[in-house]
Parts: sequence; C-alpha cells; structure tokens
Amino acid sequence: MANGGIIGPINDPTRGDLTTLITASGTYSNPGFGPGTATVMIVAGGGGGASAGPGNSGGGGAGGGGLILTPSSYPIGLSPAPVTIGAGGAAGGSPSTVASGGQGNDSTGFSLTAKGGARGAGRDIEAGVPGGSGGGGGGGGTPVAFGAGGTATQPTQPGNSGAYGFGNTGGQQKAPPLSPPPSDAGGGGGGAGTAGSNASPETPGTSVGGTGGSGKDVTPTFGSAPQPFYGPTSGIYAGGGGGGFFRNSGPCTAYTPAAPGGGGRGASGQSGESGVANSGGGAGSVGGRLPGSGGTGGTGGSGVIIVKQTCASPTYNVASGVWSINDAYNYKKAGTWVSVPVSVDYLVVAGGGGGGAGCGGGGGGAGGLLASFPGGIKLSLNGGTSYPITVGAGGGGAYYTGPGCFAGANGSPSIFSSITSIGGGKGGNWNTTFDSAGAPGGSGGGGGGRNAAPQYLAGSGTPGQGNAGGPAFGSNSNPDRGGGGGGAGAVGTTGSDAPNPGGGGPGGVGLANSISGSPVFYAGGGGGGKDADTPNGAPGGAGGNGGGGLGASNDGTPRAATAGTANTGGGGGGATQRGSPQSIAGNGGSGIVIIRAPGAAGLTASPGTNTVTTLPAPAGGCKVATFTVSGTLTTG
Repeated sequence: MANGGIIGPINDPTRGDLTTLITASGTYSNPGFGPGTATVMIVAGGGGGASAGPGNSGGGGAGGGGLILTPSSYPIGLSPAPVTIGAGGAAGGSPSTVASGGQGNDSTGFSLTAKGGARGAGRDIEAGVPGGSGGGGGGGGTPVAFGAGGTATQPTQPGNSGAYGFGNTGGQQKAPPLSPPPSDAGGGGGGAGTAGSNASPETPGTSVGGTGGSGKDVTPTFGSAPQPFYGPTSGIYAGGGGGGFFRNSGPCTAYTPAAPGGGGRGASGQSGESGVANSGGGAGSVGGRLPGSGGTGGTGGSGVIIVKQTCASPTYNVASGVWSINDAYNYKKAGTWVSVPVSVDYLVVAGGGGGGAGCGGGGGGAGGLLASFPGGIKLSLNGGTSYPITVGAGGGGAYYTGPGCFAGANGSPSIFSSITSIGGGKGGNWNTTFDSAGAPGGSGGGGGGRNAAPQYLAGSGTPGQGNAGGPAFGSNSNPDRGGGGGGAGAVGTTGSDAPNPGGGGPGGVGLANSISGSPVFYAGGGGGGKDADTPNGAPGGAGGNGGGGLGASNDGTPRAATAGTANTGGGGGGATQRGSPQSIAGNGGSGIVIIRAPGAAGLTASPGTNTVTTLPAPAGGCKVATFTVSGTLTTG
C-alpha cells in the first residue's frame, strides 16, 4: 500500500498560522514553525497624563506608544530572542499639584525599538513634548509656552524601526492663530493611527480638551475581531489620551470622548483615565475646578508584542488516521502537532467602586463576579493559544474638588476570553447637585447622605454579577449616614437612624468560591460613612465579607475609611466631611481572574506575579492559574 499499510488517509497534522501574544518582558522561543519569517507588531508604553491642581486650565493628553508593524517577510532567528514590554508612563502629580506625566517606556525585540509615548504636558507650563506619538499642548500658559502639540518620533527612527513605524503629533491647545488669550483646555495626545485633536475654541469655563488620536487598526493583518489575542481594544493599538479641561459650572465630572486603541479620556473635576493595559494607549489628563482640586493624570497603558508566523505548508486542524510513534514525536518536537482544546472553569471578579465622600458618603459597590465553578458551564479554549487577561483596577475614593463636587470612580472591568465582569459602582456623595446617588455597576454604590429628606438612592447591580447598594439616611435634625455598597451575595444596607444616632450602612456580603482549592470570599460591598453632630454613636458601616472597606466616622474615636482589599473586588468605604483623613473615601479593591483546568493541561501565566499551581488530592491534580495583575494565559 502507498501509505505503508496504515489504514486511513495520508495526512499532514501541521497547524494553521501561529500567532503569539507577548504581554510581559522575557524571551521569545521560535517553535520552528513554518519559515524563518514573521509579521511582528511591537507597541511601546503610552505616556502618563498630567495633573492640574486647583487651577483653571487642563494638561495636554499623553501620546500613544510608538507602533511597529512589519511585513510577513520580516526575518526572525531560530535562537531564543529577548523581548522587552515597555511600561506605561507614570501619572502626573497629586490632586493638589500641577505636574506633567511620565514618558512611556520603549518596547524592544527582533532588532526593533518602539518608542514610548509622550507624557502629558502640564498646564501653564509647556507645549506638547515629543514621543512615539506626540503629547498634546498644555492649556493656559503664556504666548511663549502654549500652543503646539508634540511631534511623533517613531516614524523617524533609524532602520526598520522607522520604516515600519507609526506615530502622529499631538493636538494644540487651541487652533491657530496661537495668540492670547490661551485656551483653558489641553490638546489630545497623538495616536498611532491619527493625530490628536485640538482643544475646542476658547470659551472661558466651557472649553473641552482635545480627543486623543485613534490607534492603528491591525485587524487587516491579524484577522477580524474578536481574536483570542486582541484583548479589550479589539485589534486597535496605541490610541492617544484626551486633554484635560476646566469647567466652572455644570456637572461635577465631564470627559472627552475616548480614542479607539486604549487611550484614556481627559477630564474636568476628576482624575484623567489611564490607558488600557497592553494597548500602548496614552493616558488622559485633567483640568482643575475652582476652588477645589482637579485630580491626577492617568497612567499610560503598557505595551505589547504580537508575532504571527505563517505556515509554510497546507494547513489542517486534525490528525486523522494512524500515526507512527516516530512521526508523532517529530511533529510534536517541531511544534507542529495539533493541540487539543481544553475545558476550563473560571472566576472573574472586577475592580470594586470607590467610596463616596462628604457627610456620610456611600460605600463603593463590589466588582461584578462571574464564575463557572462549581457546576457551571465551562469555557473551551484552543490549545497552543495565548489569551490576554485583564484584571480590573479598583475605583478611586472620592474627595472634595469644588463647591458641591467630589471626585470618585467606578471600578474597572476584568476580562477573560468572552467573559467580562463589570466594575463596581462608586458610592454617592453628600449634598451634591449631580452625584449624591450611588452609581450602577457590577454591584451598585451606596447612596450619599444629605441634610434634607428624602433618602438618597443607591446604584443598581448587574443581574448575575452583583446587587444594588443601600440608600442613605438623612434628615434635618440627625447626622448623615451613607448607604452600604452592594455585594455579590447581598444588597447593601440602608444608613440607619436606630439606635439614634445611627451609623453608616454595612456593605453587602460577597460570595465564597473554592476554585483555588479552598473557600475564599470575594466581592463584598464597602461600608457607608457616617458624620456626627454628637460625640458618641454608631460608627461608619462595616465592609461586606469579601474585601469591602470600612466606612469612616467622627463619633467617639474618629475612624478613616479603608480601601477594599486588593484582588477581591471589594468596594471602598465611604468618607465623612469633617477631619482628615476621614474626609477621603477608600479606594475600591482590584479584581482577580482564576482559571482551573485538568491536570494534564499545559498552562502558563505571565508576567511572573501571576502563578500556576497544582492542587493536591482530592482535587485530582487540577491546575489553577491565578491572575492578580493583567497578563497572558497560554495553553499547551
């Protein structure tokens, strides 16, 4: 017989194109797959956003990281190649200071260097600065300092880094002519796809910062979204951050539009948004809101590398027929044997919401919780594939930013493959015009206290992920008590008037899960804060079991609010108005992603802070990958 007596078709088990996602510095080992060439995308870290302080103008948006995209004929060696993933630039300053952000860091590999994105320019300090993509011009300033956006350095790099490089200039703080008066809004940071936008024309107190430039769309090269290696930006990378701007009326918090490609939004009266992890997105900057402070800039998004090796021979996804031991061994050694899908359980918890502030701020809602373990529907993963993992950050606790205004933030989502948990809602604030109610989220934030009836409402939870927060209690004659944030297992409790004077509402309890091998509670709501007009009484609310933070109080022994516990998704505790640090609410706790697979499955987790462990009996040697920071899961 032509096939040596084997019954079955003559077949080649070679896989299709092999695409590898790299989200942490290390070594790329060529699996010997196909020819010695590949399409390589390298993205540097995005720049950090600028803070504004209690002024009347905003910083320029940070530039996206430089992006390199080679043709498929780019040579890669067979020897292991060191790769570096650039970190995003640091956030600028503190809520009460004016400072530019930090420059993004370079990503390198395969004799290519992607340049870090430009930092956000501080207001009243400087024009936009150069970077992989340039930063936006800072708002305010003098005729000498204000105006132009920063230039892009990636396209002018020597050799292939420039020939295949993408980057664009940042936007101006106002359109030409650059003559006084300057705009009080910063320009948008440049993106790998388009330049940053100019700030809107000068109208004192109502100008809007420029939108960050769009990132580079690489789906024509690596395939239409969704792909398991794309992550939340859906194949668009290195967007620019939005410019900060000043508002003296209207809502306490306002944002520029978000740029495609992971760029953070610029803000007024609230910290600028961070760039998305492993997107190279530039961070948003912030503008002040008199007479309070405006917040900090965001942190730039870290970089990423994607390598696509095209198969040199016909592609198959099966190895039908009968194979000799030698053939199977040789194909496996060469990295071309068909990989078997693996079914996994998961626990995905988002970041908790920050607590509210004022006289009885609401507790932050817990991050949304989704789990297949135990007894749920497992997720099927492709063998030999890299999956990006996003671990959501906790939202910032609220603090005073101006008359009737407090800054605070929802938690960020956690993402694994098709599973997305929603960030917890921020707690409501006391006696404000715009945001005394708790915000909706995975679990909702507790309502903020107020010196007049009625009770102030809580935020709603997301069905299947969490519960609503509790409303606040307030009256003309009693201290104000914020409601507790919702938890994954129960709603938050209403601020109480019994016994009088009552306390802040406790946060809702979370849920216990044993996916890691032992029961752990996750996603508890933050306790509501309690202000006091008397020297004694009940304290702020307790945090819900599952990492919820304690609510602050001023009765008896003053107590500051505490943050939600890291990697639980717990909500932050609500603050009080009097005293420091009691006037600052607790941050939400960061989320977590845990994946459990059969013992025979090959799992690796990066970067090194994430782990893979093998459970002892009676768990049957299952492997558990635990992600406490964003990274990559790779199946064998």
